[in-house]
Amino acid sequence: MPIVPEAEIAALMTPDAAYEAVEAVFAAMARKSAYNFPVIREAIGHADALYGFKSGFDRESLALGLKSGGYWPGNADRGLTNHQSTIFLFDADTGRCSAIVGGNLLTALRTAAASAVSIRHLAREDAKVLGMIGAGHQSIFQMQAAVKQRKFSKVIGWNYHPEMLSRLAECADSLGLPFEEASLESLGREADVIISITSSFSPSLLDAHVTPGTHIACMGTDTKGKQEVEATLLKRAAVFTDEIAQSISIGEAQHAIASGLITQTDITEIGAVINGAHPGRVSDDEITLFDGTGVGLQDLAVAAKVVELAQAKGVAINVDF
Repeated sequence: MPIVPEAEIAALMTPDAAYEAVEAVFAAMARKSAYNFPVIREAIGHADALYGFKSGFDRESLALGLKSGGYWPGNADRGLTNHQSTIFLFDADTGRCSAIVGGNLLTALRTAAASAVSIRHLAREDAKVLGMIGAGHQSIFQMQAAVKQRKFSKVIGWNYHPEMLSRLAECADSLGLPFEEASLESLGREADVIISITSSFSPSLLDAHVTPGTHIACMGTDTKGKQEVEATLLKRAAVFTDEIAQSISIGEAQHAIASGLITQTDITEIGAVINGAHPGRVSDDEITLFDGTGVGLQDLAVAAKVVELAQAKGVAINVDF
């Protein structure tokens, strides 16, 4: 059985490969040939940590497995990333464990790939300004993936802790783009595409901030109670998601659903747009919003690709199990 350590992932999985894997699995989900199992995510009552499992099965690729892990907010003080995870793959024919893969970098890459998929399929073609809400570890991956989808001329950003915005500025500079700090009001007014990647339990981006024609990717809400944008914004927008079941229970849509502002039928899986079953954006003035909750099938798709690459390059550790 191959084991691919975390240290090997960066040399194996590229953002482009992550994009291809995630887009393909979203399409399979919309075809109902791939499905996720219910998420388990709980506070463990120690170290302020959230821990859980995401799992699923893709009948097309035969990817079967789970990601185990969560969020440890004190890890930065230990020189570790706050998100820690490991992906386990199983043989769909026998149920035997077929691979173990480090999941930290893969989680960042697959999350960024999901928002990039939404930008490619939903943002206006003439989008020029990328707005970033949040300047944590994940924000760099988000920006790097996003700029490949449209010809952005600059990046503007806002963060709860302004001193962290240097991270966004440095990333934008490395991508050849100017960066400007912005208020939430000016960010909503100026940005054509907004990526929100925070762990907030109260909205930062308000309905009144957002102008017609904007595409918003809400990528931080993956737990009951979290919220990045005002719920009334979802009533005004065309809402898309990775998986409807997660969107209404642990995603950004949970609040608009609970308030009766929208119903489940108002939400479309992004895979339907990829497959051509839904037109996606229907006008330049439409606000589109992608509720990226993060599904287990994303993790399985990128992990399966990593195992394939690791075996081909001879860097997997093979053990009897």
